[in-house]
Amino acid sequence: MDFPQALKERRAALHLSQLDLALKAGTTQRYLSFIESGRSVPGREMVIRLTESLGLPLRDRNALLLKAGYAPAYPESRLDSDDLAPVREALTHILAAHQPYPAIVIDRYGDIVAANAAQRLLTEGCAEHVLGNAYRMALHPDGMAPGIANFAEWARHVLHGIEAALARSPDERLAALHAELAGYVPPARLTSAHLGFAVPLELDSRYGRLRLMTTITSFATATDVTVSELKLEAFLPADQATAAALTSHASGARTMSP
Repeated sequence: MDFPQALKERRAALHLSQLDLALKAGTTQRYLSFIESGRSVPGREMVIRLTESLGLPLRDRNALLLKAGYAPAYPESRLDSDDLAPVREALTHILAAHQPYPAIVIDRYGDIVAANAAQRLLTEGCAEHVLGNAYRMALHPDGMAPGIANFAEWARHVLHGIEAALARSPDERLAALHAELAGYVPPARLTSAHLGFAVPLELDSRYGRLRLMTTITSFATATDVTVSELKLEAFLPADQATAAALTSHASGARTMSP
């Protein structure tokens, strides 16, 4: 697919008219029409402005730049590179500060790149082969699934998040993972009282049932592709009993440490 067609499809997927996008990008509808028809070739700066105006992920902005014949504008560094040392340090600080509550950092595919010690309570009993990916760990029968009391609702919440990511940026690997995970989830049974899938995680543990809310944080101002795709998922107690259990687990872990 060439750049004019890719741009047009991206715009249409967001339900933006040519006039809407032109105004956002600081150009005219006539010029945008010429770009989408292939009659005009936009400069690199205009391509960047268009991709920014569409709100595309940095990876997709680079892909459109390549289609337009330009070099990518946003670097993609390895997380263990020297350039991202400040990012790793910040993540380590955030994860430690969230104790005694669990928190993890995942990449665009749900692979876990960092976690704090409190996360171990959630993964007790999980098979080794599911521990590397947060989505698989949550929904696989060998993972947390058997201990999740509200598995159907929680699973739909996880799948909905992946579906939203795919809608923003289609990806074959993520789509394959979604298809796999969907096979572990029973059909949704929605009632008139259904309030959506923003539900707390109810997980049975050796401390009793834990009720956890989640927050997801991203690096909104990142200019590196790798950093822009990281997400910090932090778990917070939804009741006093859960808060006490997590605090007790953290105290026990400290006592057992040499």
